[in-house]
Amino acid sequence: MRSNQDIAATENFRAAARSAGSNGHAAVQRGCYGIQVLVAGRRKRWRDEVVGQVRRAGFNATTVDSAIDALTVLVLGLPIDVLVTDADLRGTLCCSRLAAEARALRPNLGIVFVGDSAAFDRYESIPPDVIALPALGDETALARTVREALATRIS
Repeated sequence: MRSNQDIAATENFRAAARSAGSNGHAAVQRGCYGIQVLVAGRRKRWRDEVVGQVRRAGFNATTVDSAIDALTVLVLGLPIDVLVTDADLRGTLCCSRLAAEARALRPNLGIVFVGDSAAFDRYESIPPDVIALPALGDETALARTVREALATRIS
């Protein structure tokens, strides 16, 4: 017997296939799993806030508390469409280095940095197509930014 969640996932997959058209790219859904967002941040409260916004926008979220764990998820080949990282990640593998390594592993990955402008100023080498979101104030800003990252990723 199929659960309601399985039925909903199947319907989402069929709707995505119908909307994909001849080019094979679905604008909003990615297969039967939907859009997968990887959230990387060292502060649990921040991660919880981001995950809440991501899920309210209708996307699925996976969280990690370090850049190493984020790279591990990407290396393992889990289906991730967008990486949302705290611009305040520090250490030998800070957020800018995470973005560069993630881009090397998955050239088609959408990447979003979230943080204050002072955090962005610390990094010289940020990949050019990384989207910077200054803060999490507006409830819909993150969802719009994830959609923007998906649009640049798909095209």
